[in-house]
Amino acid sequence: MATAVSAPPASGSSAGERYSDNKLKHDIRMSNMNAAKKLADAIRTSLGPRGMDKMLVSANNDVTITNDGATILNKMEVSHPAAKMLVELSKSQDIAAGDGTTSVTVLCGSLLNKCIGLLERGVHPTVISDAMGRACDKACEILQDMSIPLDIDDREALIKAATTSLGSKVVAQYSNVLAPIAVDSVLKIMDKERPEMVDLRDIKILRKSGGTIDDTEMVPGLILDSKSSKAAGGPTRVENAKIALVQFCISPPKTDMENSVVVSDYQQMDRILKEERNYIIGLIKKIKASGCNVLLIQKSILRDAVTDLSLHYLAKAKILVVRDVERDDVEFISKTLKCQPVAHVDQLTPDKLGSAELVASVQCGADKMVKITGIQNMGNTVSVLCRGSNKLVIEEADRSLHDALCVIRCLVQKRFLIVGGGAPEVEASQRLGKWARTLPGMDAVCVKAFADALEVIPYTLAENAGLNPIEIVTELRNKHAATGNANFGINVRKGTVTDILAENVVQPLLVSTSALSLATECVRMILKIDDICPVR
Repeated sequence: MATAVSAPPASGSSAGERYSDNKLKHDIRMSNMNAAKKLADAIRTSLGPRGMDKMLVSANNDVTITNDGATILNKMEVSHPAAKMLVELSKSQDIAAGDGTTSVTVLCGSLLNKCIGLLERGVHPTVISDAMGRACDKACEILQDMSIPLDIDDREALIKAATTSLGSKVVAQYSNVLAPIAVDSVLKIMDKERPEMVDLRDIKILRKSGGTIDDTEMVPGLILDSKSSKAAGGPTRVENAKIALVQFCISPPKTDMENSVVVSDYQQMDRILKEERNYIIGLIKKIKASGCNVLLIQKSILRDAVTDLSLHYLAKAKILVVRDVERDDVEFISKTLKCQPVAHVDQLTPDKLGSAELVASVQCGADKMVKITGIQNMGNTVSVLCRGSNKLVIEEADRSLHDALCVIRCLVQKRFLIVGGGAPEVEASQRLGKWARTLPGMDAVCVKAFADALEVIPYTLAENAGLNPIEIVTELRNKHAATGNANFGINVRKGTVTDILAENVVQPLLVSTSALSLATECVRMILKIDDICPVR
């Protein structure tokens, strides 16, 4: 059992405000906090537009270059249980807001650092935890007060927010290409009656090497990574296409795994081959009778989805075949083409087909892909073709585009913008400091510590940009206190403190409030742990 010993009341302090742990519990608490803090310090250098990138090398020598906090933490080998909580924290921020994954980890590390100082001064962990919760709620109110309402039809404001998100990525110089794509994609899939139901799975990003990121485009239709089958001279271009998405195999049926068929003479073999041919011809006649001239065949695990013989007869029937469609893509294709997946040939009827003006196999870099354009009654889905010079660049462009999409989704769900550049953190820190002076006892000390911890964001931004952090943060505090303008922040490109709103550095309110709430929640959880018990 934990033993809490109340020290004799000192002059000017009430009884019970000084707390002393026994040695074991104190060591465990410090071990947890230091482990989490070390992990936060490791990725602190990746914060902001001038942040450094990390090269992540896996056991089989796969290399990833990124400065996305969630990706770095997810791929790192973390063994300490408390440090793993920071990995989960970063994942939570990625799910809730999509951006700010590095900020939330750095903020958590700073809060833990302040908690260590408070514990050493003899403040009880529960008192710190409760005060942190109240300070977080107050900070979220302050951020709400200084936010700017957004009109969702203001495309330029949305592009500014997406550009700010992309500004801290490896592909920042291509933000003029990727930001409009992100905005247009989310606006296309958004249902204006239910804006909170934006599902980013309705945006398919196809990665192809060759070309540069400038060649990335939003495709008006559907693109498939599978090649059209040219076996036996089948068509590779079909106009006025009637498209069927099938989940059955156009190949002879097989016996069960354990069985085998023994053929003893040529007549029996001829009969088997003839039956196979008749079976396949029967399937293709039914497919042709439905009016289908483009066939998308789902990948099969147990047997070949198509054989050379079936491709020969499909080519004779002038049907374009796209085979090995991934199981995960079936729902997206079905939603886009407004066609139903068919599990048995007898269910293939004209009403289950999708219609498009053109289906063609097109060259893309060294590979080929199938492009479907002029889709009739197209669903609310978007296909984006992401290009790049090599695998590492394409993967980072994909991650950056995902972050930009998440930022636009945040703005669609909660239509408020807030300035960046460390301005909201400094404003919240100053206002919390004033509020702390009105509070009694230990609450005032804890809230002041929370307020000081927020300044880690502007401090780190300045440090990573090669500026003097103490000088810049002091100037930033003075500007906020003297002018009362909450929009002053660090302009890392000019190396000074300027009005960040005039520089168009804006981000969704949801990113900042979510980061604050999640970081505080994680710190409170770590604070409450006083023992580690191995279990069977």
